[in-house]
Amino acid sequence: MRIAGLAAFVGMSIVALLMPSTPVAAADCKALVKPSPFGPDDQTGATNRVTPAVTKAAAAEIQTGTVTSMSNVLVDGVPLFGTRFSKTILTSFATLPGAEFGNNKLTYMEDTYLSQSHVGTHIDGMGHIGVEDCYYNQTPMGKYVTQNYLKKFGLENLKSFATRGVIIDMVKVFQAAGKLKSNPACRTPCLDGGTLITVPDLQAGLKMYNVTLREADAVFIHTGWQDLFLQWPAQNATYNKNEPGIGQAAADWLASQKVVLVGSDTWAVEVIPGEEEGIAFPVHKTLLTDNGIHIIENVRTDLMAAEAAKTGRATFFLNMTVPKAVGLTGTFVNIEAIQ
Repeated sequence: MRIAGLAAFVGMSIVALLMPSTPVAAADCKALVKPSPFGPDDQTGATNRVTPAVTKAAAAEIQTGTVTSMSNVLVDGVPLFGTRFSKTILTSFATLPGAEFGNNKLTYMEDTYLSQSHVGTHIDGMGHIGVEDCYYNQTPMGKYVTQNYLKKFGLENLKSFATRGVIIDMVKVFQAAGKLKSNPACRTPCLDGGTLITVPDLQAGLKMYNVTLREADAVFIHTGWQDLFLQWPAQNATYNKNEPGIGQAAADWLASQKVVLVGSDTWAVEVIPGEEEGIAFPVHKTLLTDNGIHIIENVRTDLMAAEAAKTGRATFFLNMTVPKAVGLTGTFVNIEAIQ
């Protein structure tokens, strides 16, 4: 009976494979994704806004030459989203006796990264997020996907991030409003996981330092949640379980301000769990897919927040470069705030 049943199942499976399949209707990308404000052929996104005039104005932020790091260390063992992995291998065989080069016995060492690109402090590119097959600029992406890289929206299309950066300190905002609820695992004040950051919250944070957002700004949101990241690997599970972050209204408002990126000291920038059950990462879709605005995750914001509190200045010149990595959807970045 079991053999006969198995034979029947195999037979039906073969018939099903031979039968003509019903084609799946292509998604209507014009209905699912907004058009790019930079034209129907644009692959660059919001860095189109970083003009020479923008960079020149941002350079005025450099007054003392103080440089503040805004990146976490990239090392095996830090929190990673889902099934992502990162492993570093050191190649050092040339240091062994007999493996040297030349009569001068020159030796060398180098590294191999076995890592996905969206780990540590990293940027999300235009090829990272879509709805069905529809990505930035109403693009059906299927025909641009290969085994090794994307044929469209790779990081090689980005322009400069030499612009003004703005730190918005949500910890100070929530403390001032008497509504800060910290996670007990945080060693310093932090917004607890699931805390929604609203438009009035962002505006209050800007008002604290008398800052008005302007086109092409890079916005960084300090929630204190990254204290859990800094406790790796002990608090990795707590860090990844949920997070404070912006919701849909705040994402829409930031997009209306025509910023070039939104970064935070969390792994997704947006509030987790989300505002609406069953809707996955709506802020990603709004910023990246609909508006071409980059997202920077796992930013180390605490040092810049402390510097702003000390100096009264929440703005800085952003020093961040992105490798011209062809076809990549994201990569590690190093961020410095220069004042």
